[in-house]
Amino acid sequence: MSDEAQPPRMTAQTAMVPPPDPQAAVSIRALVKCYRGRPAVNALSLDIPRGSFYGIVGPNGAGKTTTLNMMTGLLMPDSGKVMILGRDVWSDVDTAKRVIGVMPQGDQIFDRLTGLQLLVYSGMLRRMPRSEALGRARDLLEAFDLTDAGGKRVCDYSSGMTKKICLATAMIHSPRLLVLDEPFESVDPVSSANLKDILAEYVDTGGTVVISSHVMALVERMCTHVAIIDHGLVRADGTVAQVAAGEDLEDRFLELVGGRHQAKRIAWLNGSGSEEDQETE
Repeated sequence: MSDEAQPPRMTAQTAMVPPPDPQAAVSIRALVKCYRGRPAVNALSLDIPRGSFYGIVGPNGAGKTTTLNMMTGLLMPDSGKVMILGRDVWSDVDTAKRVIGVMPQGDQIFDRLTGLQLLVYSGMLRRMPRSEALGRARDLLEAFDLTDAGGKRVCDYSSGMTKKICLATAMIHSPRLLVLDEPFESVDPVSSANLKDILAEYVDTGGTVVISSHVMALVERMCTHVAIIDHGLVRADGTVAQVAAGEDLEDRFLELVGGRHQAKRIAWLNGSGSEEDQETE
């Protein structure tokens, strides 16, 4: 039976958890993280195939960012296991991080550097010779339409430009796995299209991209696979077609996570104006 013909796999917390899959790009088993006694991630298990463009979606507070941080060695889990390309992340974090590219947020970079300086610095942190880092930085600036901004300080960039330079810092060491949290937020349509082309080409060369996003249409259009997370658990995962199950992905998402209700009418919110306004017209 082909992937497209198989039903989506519905995941529930069970007593018996299979071992991680060393062939997967990312294999997560029974991952747990609690804050003040409350689980943000609740025994979550997930396999992300190599060479996939994988979307992770869920409502606010579902545990997406916490999961990504534990997956990439940025946040230690309370329990559970994560393997990246067959390597246990938390038994050797430094080795795992060498094959991962994580897009930082705008407040996590040295924004007093110029775009070129920031990329060169990021490359040299990865133990690249300066000349190699400089060459790659210039290639990335051109690819991201930032060549003219390469000499400007990042703190003077627009929000969309900042998003692009953050993504470029994650790619400079040519990682095998890219992890991107809301990569297209605040990016204009033209730049967004260019970024999508770059990421699609990266996947075509054998790389794996994992993105979190709130934009269902983008995930449905770009991703090969998707996982829907809610309350720290995977509600469904598989190919986009499997999870959508013949529906629009957004409708399927709402069906699985719930929470949609009829909008409350606000009596004073009247687009035609108040009675007093109408009397004075």
